[in-house]
Amino acid sequence: MKSIFAPRRLLAALALAGIAGVAQADITLGYQTGIDPTKVPQADGTYEKAIGEKLDWRRFNSGAEVVTAIASGDVQLGNLGSSPLAAATSRGLPIVAFIVTAQINAAEALVVRNGSKIEKPEDLVGKTIATPFVSTSHYSLLGALKHWNIDPSKVKIVNLNPTEIAAAWRRGDIDGAFVWSPALGEIKRSGKVLTDAAEVGTWGAPTFEVWVARKDFAEKHPEVLAKFARVTLDSFADYNAHKAQWTADSEQAKKIARLTGASPADVPELLAGSAFPETQAQLSSALLGGGTAKDIAGTAAFLKEQKRVPSVLKDYSPYVSAEYVRQAESVQVGQR
Repeated sequence: MKSIFAPRRLLAALALAGIAGVAQADITLGYQTGIDPTKVPQADGTYEKAIGEKLDWRRFNSGAEVVTAIASGDVQLGNLGSSPLAAATSRGLPIVAFIVTAQINAAEALVVRNGSKIEKPEDLVGKTIATPFVSTSHYSLLGALKHWNIDPSKVKIVNLNPTEIAAAWRRGDIDGAFVWSPALGEIKRSGKVLTDAAEVGTWGAPTFEVWVARKDFAEKHPEVLAKFARVTLDSFADYNAHKAQWTADSEQAKKIARLTGASPADVPELLAGSAFPETQAQLSSALLGGGTAKDIAGTAAFLKEQKRVPSVLKDYSPYVSAEYVRQAESVQVGQR
């Protein structure tokens, strides 16, 4: 987490990584445990077939960890939420968001424990609430507290990653958590949802997820990003067209569960908690055509207000590109 807020360390890591991280034959990707359709082609090896390169998939617990790995040169492509993305770009980390992988709705939520005596927002005062710091869930939690006029300092907010949250919940160490899957599915079984990212988004704090690439890698290997985007968009189209078939006992749910640690029984509901935009939506003014950069700016402004970043940029558009999704339209992979 701290590495996001240490610009000298980031720049030093980038300088040390140099071109070495790009010159490697193998491509390393940092993914997280969010429930989305891309986990199916990941499990099937479809990305490898499309790109024609060996891919090293590394699982991370938070976007902050992904940012650190990208900065060091260990990871070329990474999956981030909008909050760590805003923090990283505000620090000048040379990355580019090239596809929006989820518009987060109910896929992230604030769940309070049964028996915690939290029945309404005001009851959060004095309680222990966990969330991964500088994540989309953290951003949503702070946005909810602001909407409810609750001073965050009046709530004991602790920094735990999703795995730690699930363990702390089982031990009874926390009263609630704002988090994503698979921890979300687990804690909901003995808790209730106080709010979720969809509702907080209507209050002015929308969240989303993207895949980013190091700019040096993107410039040298645009075809890799275009092929990656093609496979991703195909997975979105498949899910959006056949949602009813992605049941708990489906092969898709089982593959997603194996990669993320979620229960297959929770996968359909968790998938329904996000929107997965297809090509035209990606290219629209609402997303890669301008809206994503504006949303990053809005997130950064909020983080600055919360003293999570010291300053914001005048323009975040250099950190977003629709070019690779455009190129993906002409890419032929698999059955296409």
